[in-house]
Formats: sequence, C-alpha cells, structure tokens
Amino acid sequence: MRGYGPKNVGIRFTAARLTHFGGLPLLHRYFQALDLRRVLTRSVRFAQRNNRYSIGESFLALLYPMILGIGRIETTRLLQHNGVFQYLTGLPTYPDAQTIRRFLTRFGESGLTAFLKLHDKFRRRWIGRPNIPPSMTLDFDTTVLTVYGKQEGSAIGYNPKKRGRPSYLPFLCFDGATGDCWEATYHPGDKHPGGVFQLIFERAFAKIPKYVREVRVRADAAFYDREIIAFIEAKSAFYAIVAKLTVPLKARVTAARYRRVSGSVFAAEFRYHPQGWPGPRRFVAIRRLVQDEPSYQLTLWKMGKYNYQVMVTNLNLTPLNLWRFYNDRARAELVIRELKDGYAMGKIPTGDWAANEAYFQLVVFAYNLLGWFKRTCVPEEWKRLTMQTIRNRLLLIPAELTRPGGRPVLKMPLGYPYKREYMKTLRAVGRL
Repeated sequence: MRGYGPKNVGIRFTAARLTHFGGLPLLHRYFQALDLRRVLTRSVRFAQRNNRYSIGESFLALLYPMILGIGRIETTRLLQHNGVFQYLTGLPTYPDAQTIRRFLTRFGESGLTAFLKLHDKFRRRWIGRPNIPPSMTLDFDTTVLTVYGKQEGSAIGYNPKKRGRPSYLPFLCFDGATGDCWEATYHPGDKHPGGVFQLIFERAFAKIPKYVREVRVRADAAFYDREIIAFIEAKSAFYAIVAKLTVPLKARVTAARYRRVSGSVFAAEFRYHPQGWPGPRRFVAIRRLVQDEPSYQLTLWKMGKYNYQVMVTNLNLTPLNLWRFYNDRARAELVIRELKDGYAMGKIPTGDWAANEAYFQLVVFAYNLLGWFKRTCVPEEWKRLTMQTIRNRLLLIPAELTRPGGRPVLKMPLGYPYKREYMKTLRAVGRL
C-alpha cells in the first residue's frame, strides 16, 4: 500500500518554549561546577560601558555559541529570540552583535592578559585528569586565516589556498595525548615560525608540571631551523621535525641505503651536518612507492616512483617507530580543522586587531572546555568519539520547556536514542 503525506499542513509561529539546544542543562551545570561565571568576572576585570551584562555574562554569551557550533557572531542573533536558551543559561537577555564586538574590543585591549593567566590555571587543573601523564608530547603547527577586508594587523604571507591575500597566522601547540590546546598565539600572516617558536615553546614548557619526566616535540618543516633545534635540545627535550629538503640533503637522501621496515615502507638513517648548524644530527628518511601513498598524505618530495619523508631527530627510536610516532601528529591537523569548521576560528569578527585576537583566544578556551567535558563527563564508551559527534548527540537536541505544577521541566523527544548516556553524563557533571 502506497503511503501519502498530509496535503494541507498549517503553519503557526506561536510556540514560545521550544529550543534545539536541549543539551544546555549539561553545559550549564558543567559551567556551574567550574564556577565559570564568577571566576571570569573576578579574574578578568576591565571597564565596561554596558552595564546590562556583567563581564562573566558577556563571556558566557560568546562561549555558549562557540561550544554549540553556532558559528559567526551574526548567527547568534537567533539567540536573542530564544527565551528557552536565555532561561537555561541564566542570561537576562542575549546581546546583539554590535554589543558583542564592543565587548571583544575592550576585552582584547584591557583584559586579555588576565584571561590567558586564568586559562593556564584551568590547564594545570585538568592535566592530571583522569590520569597523571609521566611524559608529554607537544605538537606544534600553524594555520592560515584568510581575511577579506581591511583587518588591522593582517599581512600578506604564505597562503597556499588564497595566494596574495592578507591573513592572520596563529601558532598552536597541542598535547599529543589528549588533544588539548596547550598554547596559542596570534600573529600577522607574514610572521616566520623561527621568530615565534621560542616564545610559544617557552610558554608551553613553563606549564608542564614537574612530575612530567620527558617532553617530546613534533613539528612540520616550517619549524626546521637550527635555532629551534638548539632551543629544544637546551631544554633537554626530544624532537622529531620534518626536514626541508635542500639540494645537499636530497643528495644524501637518494644515496642512502634503504631497507624494508614494513610492507612497502623503506627506511634509511644517516648523520648529516646542515650548513650553519653547530654539528651533525641524526636524519631518518622514509621511502614509499607513489601508488602506496595515501591520497591525504602531504608529499614533501617525489623522485621517480618514490615519495620521501625526511625527519631530523634525537629520539632513540627505530626508523619505523619514529615514522609512526610522527604520523600520530596528524591529530593536530584534525584539531585545527575542527577549530575552523566547528568553532568558527576562521571567521574574523571585526576589523580591530585586539578584538580579533581576543576572539581567537576565546575559541581556544571553548575548544578546551568541551575537551575537558568530554574527557571527564561523557560515558567511557564515548571517549573516542569526535567532539562534533558529542555535540550532535548530547547538546543539539530539540526540547520543550514546560511548567507542570509550576516546576520547570525540559521535555526531550520520546524517541531520543541517547537517553541513558545523557543522564549518565548529567550525573558525572554533578560529581565534578
């Protein structure tokens, strides 16, 4: 029997207590457990012209949409008309886009330093949860944020997708085990990694607890620099960094003796003294047939039927294990993609440098907040899910706010498939 849908469906815009953010009670209680509103208000102080929202409320008005994946500041206009959202988050109303931009400017000019210190306190609080790490792997990377207007501080630099366009250039450091963003700095698009790496590494290294006995660094060819290598070695840390293939190094790579280490993977190692360096270092070359290379793999150098990857390292690992260790760094690239797509890091909100830097640091903080939430509150069987999946399953749920007997009740869909996991997460938040 053939089914037919209804022919005449009436449309009424009269439902005043609906929302598609049914997971807000989880976030709200999580923020309460962290005492986030009070801590932000007390720790980050600067002059506010708008007395309608406290500093803590203004921060939450930005953090909630970032974590929920709403995106650009203009898109948050929907929240001005969502009374359920305002009620569940405890916000008196929701500020308009211009109010948010003015707040970002004042925050960037007068409150960013205090906010970064507070973020570091949160990092130290969460590093030992749930397990204290005996060692840490720090993954360093950069990404290009293209701008399309006259944003202050932007500059023309290396921009592979939009050549010739100005951009900003964030430098990011991630915990290789947890994916937490350990350090983040914001720069004009023409900034060279060599001039910034020592600053970001010094900041990242200073946050590492004393009980962490070993630190390992992974980075791509943008960080292949003698001063960077010397700086890492001076910290008694270990590193695996992709080498830039100069003409002399290419000659050494092609002349090296390779042996099969796994399937179609061949490896060679040798000592090489780059020009201007204080001495030779250990280099490991990996060679694979072109047809065996994954389509997503960035090929650093192709010669004949082979693709080559070359790394400089002071780690005492076999070539195969070193290659596998470095390839785990791909997680950092996935996190950067998530920051751009899921947290709107690439959406430059204003033309003001201070406001844009403040927005960037808030994006990093929002990402870490959801990461800590996932690590400590969601069910164990969901720990390996992506944050976007966690967001879709637990936070973006249609719901209706009702008041039977005067008591507020948030009604979820009858067929919601993750009821057990939702309630389990809610109980875990209560135990924080």
